[in-house]
Amino acid sequence: MDSRADERREPRRDWRDTVRDAADLALLGILTVLAAAPVLTAGAAIGTASAAVHDWLATGGWPTARRTLSRFGRGLLPGLPVALIGLAAVGLLAADLAALATGRVPGGAVALGITTAVAAALLGYAAAIVVEVGRTGGTGWRSAAVRAARACLDHPAHWAALAGTTVVATLLGVLVTPVAVPILAGYLLAAVHAVARRRPVTRVELS
Repeated sequence: MDSRADERREPRRDWRDTVRDAADLALLGILTVLAAAPVLTAGAAIGTASAAVHDWLATGGWPTARRTLSRFGRGLLPGLPVALIGLAAVGLLAADLAALATGRVPGGAVALGITTAVAAALLGYAAAIVVEVGRTGGTGWRSAAVRAARACLDHPAHWAALAGTTVVATLLGVLVTPVAVPILAGYLLAAVHAVARRRPVTRVELS
């Protein structure tokens, strides 16, 4: 009986599995950045990649190329306003931080610290939205934003963890060579999904 039970157990993972997972995530990051390069396709690219990571964590396998391309196609139009809003938000925050850091805008260290904290919180919220979109197949940004807001308010510790994860990844993106940034994107997606999986899924129904 013990031998049959041992046979039913999942095979133990070794270093080769870790290397394969790392290579898969690196490839995912590269493909996501390439798909998002036209900017207007960024929403669809990120949503599709998030859905792929969700499938990988939930089932242990990656979606097929056909399913991934189908998700990307369905996400192009809904992801267009997401890309524009995200680009505008990043631009405004970067401009504010640069102006405060260089002293062009009054406020000093206090204003810089507050703005940095707000930026980190928004990054954490954005990461929560990306995770929620991944859970619904890469689409449904509006409902994902509602679920993410509820999740952040109900679980502030996880919100802080998502914010910290994205801030660390952003700092690494600034420090590493530009060639490595796409690879980092895949690891960031896996990290925020892993953090989000440590809390219950929040379901919100829209009337």
